[in-house]
Amino acid sequence: MPLLPAPGRKTLDLGCGEGRLSNDLARLGHTVVGIDRSPMLVEAARAAYPEIAFELADAASLPFPDKSFDCVVAFMSLHDTDDLDAVIGECGRVLSEGGRLCFAIIHPINSAGWFDDVTPDAGFVIEGSYLDESFYEHSRARGGLAMTFVSKHRPLQSYSDALAQAGFQIESFREQGVPDTVQQEWARRWQRIPLFLHCRAIKAEFRGNTPL
Repeated sequence: MPLLPAPGRKTLDLGCGEGRLSNDLARLGHTVVGIDRSPMLVEAARAAYPEIAFELADAASLPFPDKSFDCVVAFMSLHDTDDLDAVIGECGRVLSEGGRLCFAIIHPINSAGWFDDVTPDAGFVIEGSYLDESFYEHSRARGGLAMTFVSKHRPLQSYSDALAQAGFQIESFREQGVPDTVQQEWARRWQRIPLFLHCRAIKAEFRGNTPL
């Protein structure tokens, strides 16, 4: 089953950054609205893809009416949110019944620990508790610019609980490592531990207080 549904009425790109995924979705036929909390990134997205609607907005308080979308895509953004329950709740609010939420995050086992070296059979270490939520950061430099990203580790249950609370039913979980064809020796360790988690969930139809 493809994780991303076919284009429908309207798709929300949650945490759109500079707009690359929004553009990919538009090329697939989706009518896209992208939102981000960073004014700089929204400005960059508007400049790069003027034909797509981008808005400055907080994912925990979306500026859209109920049932405005039939698809929400959150690519590598949910683990950067402070209030996961509020964000997933807002996704449920703006989705019509039968709409899909598709997201990709750093796999919780990945954010809980690290390999002790770069060899393919390196040991994987979790010093604290996988079950406890915690913050972590990583830095990147490119083109003479350095950035530090702060993200939040949450166990898988935090995501499944937030989905259930917002009226979602999980359709698919996929644990993504690196393919067997990878050439770099240092990357082969990620054939044993997943790098990413992909999920597709459907906004359940309700009759009274019971999902159908």
